Amino acid sequence: MEAKAVARYVRISPRKARLVVDLIRGKNIGEAIGILRNTPKKASQLVEKVLNSAVANAENNHDMLADDLYVKEAYVDEGPAMKRWRARAQGQASMIKKRTSHISIIVSEKKEG
Repeated sequence: MEAKAVARYVRISPRKARLVVDLIRGKNIGEAIGILRNTPKKASQLVEKVLNSAVANAENNHDMLADDLYVKEAYVDEGPAMKRWRARAQGQASMIKKRTSHISIIVSEKKEG
């Protein structure tokens, strides 16, 4: 049985969020939360929030125990980019993309045996 949580349109670049998500993939929940709390990146707080939501979904919707869970899948997809303009030399302008992310985490129970 699996439980999933997704945070969509998060205001962080997918490239930066993937650095944090790669740290917790395959780890059990306690270890993953410990890693996220000690990682000095903005994305670690956002990913921890999604992870806690996935664990809560597993406990409430599927009657799984939090002690038996691990991060089965964790990935970051690119969301829409907000386009803004910055003034440049000689009356020109250049575009700045403020990127967004969709953070998805799937937790599952460890199989015994």
